[in-house]
Amino acid sequence: MEALVIVAHGSHLNAGSSAPTFDHADTIRATGAFDEVREGFWKEEPSFREVLRTVESDEVYVVPLFISEGYFTEEVIPRELRLDDWDPETWDSDGTSATHATLRATDVDKTVHYCGPVGTHEAMSDVIVQRAESVTGDPDVGDGFGLAVVGHGTERNENSAKAIEYHADRIRDMGRFDEVKALFMDEDPEVDDVTDFFESDDVVVVPLFIADGYHTQEDIPEDMGLTDDYREGWDTPAEVDGHRIWYSGAVGTEPLMADVVLERAADAGADVDAAVERVRAETGGAEPADD
Repeated sequence: MEALVIVAHGSHLNAGSSAPTFDHADTIRATGAFDEVREGFWKEEPSFREVLRTVESDEVYVVPLFISEGYFTEEVIPRELRLDDWDPETWDSDGTSATHATLRATDVDKTVHYCGPVGTHEAMSDVIVQRAESVTGDPDVGDGFGLAVVGHGTERNENSAKAIEYHADRIRDMGRFDEVKALFMDEDPEVDDVTDFFESDDVVVVPLFIADGYHTQEDIPEDMGLTDDYREGWDTPAEVDGHRIWYSGAVGTEPLMADVVLERAADAGADVDAAVERVRAETGGAEPADD
């Protein structure tokens, strides 16, 4: 038997924080690719520490629903899952290239294929593009549009910015949008000044966050000037400094995100090709972009 465990942050304060995790788990569960599909959280139940005990399968693929490599993916999750012999060097990553490591969780006697975070997988670029399509209602959006890929950014984790820049670079290389920029909340270039960085009249802003919450639904809309008070909502598109801003909300809520989870498991050896095809067909996903 094989199981998939999707691990995410969750929240005691925001009930919607875990919704994308459950949604993507349900999508994958419906494909029948795994004997079991489970969810585990840092701030909700079942916890990281207990989630492997909810699984009967001897072989488990663990996929972190996180944007970047760092404290949670390299320290918290492996520790809480009690993965023997874990060392971040096992991933041999430059900050965006982690794939997987096969380890033992001896206290539950399981083989665990511990995968890199979804946020640094190349398939996430496709999800960002699909997010732009969803918010504009245009499956061919790109010509005449700029695209801002927005991340948190933090001096505490340089990989946070690397993930954003990685996808901005990949999408720019596609040649689909007139302009593609990586912007941040807590470091330069800042999303507050989004209109300063684009010549395009239309700009799609896609935050590289897993779930909608304080940052994506309060901070960013107000900081960009979409609204003076997030509680009053905002128009999409909204006129800001002579530009039309199409604000998408968190990329992690896009249904195609389930494909990235499957791609991570596939890289670790899971036989999920049929499930990938089904999820892409159901969510309108394009074929993966060339490197």
